[in-house]
Amino acid sequence: MNPPERILLAHGSGGRMTRRLVQDLFLPALQNPYLSPLSDAALLPELPPGRPALTTDAFVVDPPVFPGGDLGYLSVCGTVNDLAVAGARPLWLTWALILEEGAEGSFLRTCVEGAARAAREAGVALVAGDTKVVPRGKGDRLYAVTAGLGHLPPGRDAGDHRIRPGDAILATGPLGDHGATILACRHKMAGEGLRSDCAPLSLLMEGLWSGGLELHAAHDPTRGGVLVTCHEVASRSGLRLVLDETALPVRSETRAVCDLLGLSPLSLPCEGRALLWVAEEDADRALDRLRAHPSGAGAVRIGVVEAARPGASPVALTTLSGEVRPLDLLSGTDLPRIC
Repeated sequence: MNPPERILLAHGSGGRMTRRLVQDLFLPALQNPYLSPLSDAALLPELPPGRPALTTDAFVVDPPVFPGGDLGYLSVCGTVNDLAVAGARPLWLTWALILEEGAEGSFLRTCVEGAARAAREAGVALVAGDTKVVPRGKGDRLYAVTAGLGHLPPGRDAGDHRIRPGDAILATGPLGDHGATILACRHKMAGEGLRSDCAPLSLLMEGLWSGGLELHAAHDPTRGGVLVTCHEVASRSGLRLVLDETALPVRSETRAVCDLLGLSPLSLPCEGRALLWVAEEDADRALDRLRAHPSGAGAVRIGVVEAARPGASPVALTTLSGEVRPLDLLSGTDLPRIC
């Protein structure tokens, strides 16, 4: 791949320089039979039996290259994961880039290679895309917009409407690593052991959805982290979620960043973790399946679902001392451009 030294406005003109950018950089990295014709729309095969699943997302992370990933890798993982936790098998993605004039070609290559790597790991193809260039000072090197199409197999029913009192709440691995890494990079606090958890969850989740388990619902705790995800689930299900502080998996490096910045790991986003709501009788089997996969090696049980109680917080934490305290949503937090 031969990227230009710098992105110019002419790279977004649709002319010769645009064509050269596509032919020299994007096609070699993202090559597949649906993208190669470069037609106005990707002509795809028929979907397997079941229902289509569609998601869209935008990525403006700052910094765009960080320990454990880059904006390209993150954009594909984030879109794949939204489909995977909904019970769908991710199939095809579109990828639109907004480049800033003056951005380094080597930086763009890093993000293109990151997107290609994530697609290979997830077993999906980027089948259509677009590139626009904005004047210097009107962007921040690179933004990405994605859409993902997947397929929900017949008979697979997933969603918060299926969650029941007594369900176990599982986390597929340590919490808050992505948010802590991004913040540490901004504050020049990055250390050797601090890396984003960014990763595609498609293969991990498919092993659970197709494994005959009573997996009722799943979510990826991105913006707002576990705290926001649990409040959203409690609101939609009408139930109460109680987390166990002694069970929460948080790496020491992530906890150190939180301590320095006055943040809670529960409010920091993950980009390669899932929260699962599983029938109690299947919780141990689900953990065994998760731990057998590299992306789920750190899976643990972190809480339980209870019936709602009048006047009680919908999300609560059993503390180290055994007290139960409410976990309220924050009114706001200074975590912009985290994904």
